Amino acid sequence: MKNEPDENPPTDRESPVGEPVIRRDPEVAGRGAVRFSPDDPESVAEAADTVRRFASNTAGAEDNVYMLRGAAACAALVRGTGSYKTAAERADGDATVSFIRKWARVHDLPRSIRRHVALGEIAPTAAKHIARVSGESRFLLAWATLDHGLTVREVRSIASRVNEGTSVKDALAAEGVDLGALSVSLPPDTYRELRRHAGLEATDPDDIVARALDEYL
Repeated sequence: MKNEPDENPPTDRESPVGEPVIRRDPEVAGRGAVRFSPDDPESVAEAADTVRRFASNTAGAEDNVYMLRGAAACAALVRGTGSYKTAAERADGDATVSFIRKWARVHDLPRSIRRHVALGEIAPTAAKHIARVSGESRFLLAWATLDHGLTVREVRSIASRVNEGTSVKDALAAEGVDLGALSVSLPPDTYRELRRHAGLEATDPDDIVARALDEYL
């Protein structure tokens, strides 16, 4: 039976700002996730301190979960102070408006993308550029990054082209990436039947897989 999710999946964060949805997942980080609340003055103060140390690179080990924690602090500080400018003034130090804006956007990415960042499959610096594009484009760019091993430079270039009005497909093609191309491994029996049906229908296996996934999704 075909699943019936929303016609257009959400392209922004759904959970509360500062909530460690990904960071508290045992598979990702285990214990020690910090929650930042933009409505709690003490939490906002903690966020400001975290952003200050994050910007000066002295807040802890430079890993992906650490980056997401810094992004969460940036987002909470912005919400708690009301503007990027005020957030930068509150954090002080090396935390500029541009720095806070970029990382707050990462925190606002959909959970499905942030999880790959936390697992180390998408570099946090690449996530900053994925977050620059909006709508379904950020999903397409994120999945292309995963499936084709795009470098941060390539992701930055593609995001810039998209923001200048180029379609995601054309922007990816400029970097030699075929949007939608995906390599999969199937159990031998499934592979045999897929090829058999494709031969009987005189069609490509891609078409059968696409139809099957359309029914499933």
